[in-house]
Amino acid sequence: MTAPPPMLAGPAAASPLAALHGRCFDEIWDEHAFRALLFLPGTFAVLDDAREPRAFVLCRVVADEAEILTMGTLPNARRRGAGRAVLTEALARLHEQGVARVYLEVAEDNAPARALYAALGFVQTGRRKGYYAMPGRTAVDALALSVGLGGSDAGRFAAPLRFGV
Repeated sequence: MTAPPPMLAGPAAASPLAALHGRCFDEIWDEHAFRALLFLPGTFAVLDDAREPRAFVLCRVVADEAEILTMGTLPNARRRGAGRAVLTEALARLHEQGVARVYLEVAEDNAPARALYAALGFVQTGRRKGYYAMPGRTAVDALALSVGLGGSDAGRFAAPLRFGV
């Protein structure tokens, strides 16, 4: 049986998004944070599955630019296509909204995420030294990446979205 296609999620998904985020990251965003963000104009999330989500992405659009605020995939679902699916759906949605460029930050030591972003056309545009500083760990640089959604290759992000929670 194939997995259902990723779906757009709004404020009602704050609880599952917070739970998923908590299983993906050391620094947890709680339900209140997700709900507050999802009520902001231009902010939306994409989940890979409403019943048993394994991956998500949270985006915010301002004018013709967008930012990936956070994205995560459960450890046991990594490198199985769930992250690529939600990010591709989010990029399709952003393209449909007329977004010309998408920005994100990724930890320099997150090789799997960097490979995914590179495969989808993201390129490095900057570096924030020691941005990810956790107690008891060496600080890691954040790499600023971006991808253009216009031009001849923009069609690769054209995909239908299901509206969900």
